[in-house]
Amino acid sequence: MPIYIIRLIYIKNKQVYEMFEASAIFAVGLCLLIWSADRLVYGAVAIARNLGISSLVIGMTIIAMGSSTPELMVSAAAALSGKTDTAVGNVLGSNITNITLILGVTALIKPLFVSSGVIHRELLLMLTVTLISGAVLWDNRLDYYEGILLMVLFVGFLLIMLKAGKNSGESDTTLATQKAETRQDTSNLAAIMWVIIGFFFLIFSAGIVVDSAVVIATVFGMSDLVIGLTIVAVGTSLPELAASIASVLKGEDDLAVGNIIGSNIFNILAVMGIPAILNSSVINPLAMGRDFFVMLAVSVLLFLFAIGKSRVISRWEGVALLVCFGGYQGYLLTNMTT
Repeated sequence: MPIYIIRLIYIKNKQVYEMFEASAIFAVGLCLLIWSADRLVYGAVAIARNLGISSLVIGMTIIAMGSSTPELMVSAAAALSGKTDTAVGNVLGSNITNITLILGVTALIKPLFVSSGVIHRELLLMLTVTLISGAVLWDNRLDYYEGILLMVLFVGFLLIMLKAGKNSGESDTTLATQKAETRQDTSNLAAIMWVIIGFFFLIFSAGIVVDSAVVIATVFGMSDLVIGLTIVAVGTSLPELAASIASVLKGEDDLAVGNIIGSNIFNILAVMGIPAILNSSVINPLAMGRDFFVMLAVSVLLFLFAIGKSRVISRWEGVALLVCFGGYQGYLLTNMTT
């Protein structure tokens, strides 16, 4: 057998082994990432409660950011590794996944009634923030001062949510759910330990996810942007999927929809803002020329579904969202190098 054929077989088998190894490491890292984010939030909520901070403030700050912590840590780790395209792809891909896959699956389980408050306040805010992200990405760069602007807007968003929460009172279903999930007798020492453990494993697992994703991308010839838009985005959106399904099964439709809207706003302002501050750089033009417009289109589609005559996202509309998800992911996977 000619030596070049032996070498070709060896290289091919080596690539298959590396792919399976990286995929297994990615799955383990993702599970650890989700678990550590949950533990970090659990400890932070317990500390805040023990210090006498109101459940309103806890719910509108710590809990609101908790489900998007995986995206934040992965994007920060990617930026520090010089993979800003992966960080940006994670933001855009997660927002697209949240609307198309997560709300699509949730609407299939049970049609979602959307209250007028969610439509007029939160959905319009999400569309505004989405347009702001387009302005940031327009020049195909993420700059330091743009990151600062996004973080300032994020602080403003938190203040708006706190004010809205005060007006709605302590009976908000989001707060009631989270209060029920946190033990009242968690000591400060135990809570601090959970925060430390959660934070440590968040950093560790985010690095694992990014490194293994890079290996997978190399084997398949994926660009950094596409790897962020596909497996990283879908993987880090799993907490939102779990939260939305749990909410709709409890009959809390506003919580299921609000979780997605809040996550998308957080992703654009904080998860995109942090990489801009950590590693200002040029990004793949397709992030703006292709993927931003997909994110904007599905955001507008969600708004149109929500303002329909019945203000219900039906099962058929859920199917339409899932078709959008499948078509977009299929297109990306057939154009992996761009």
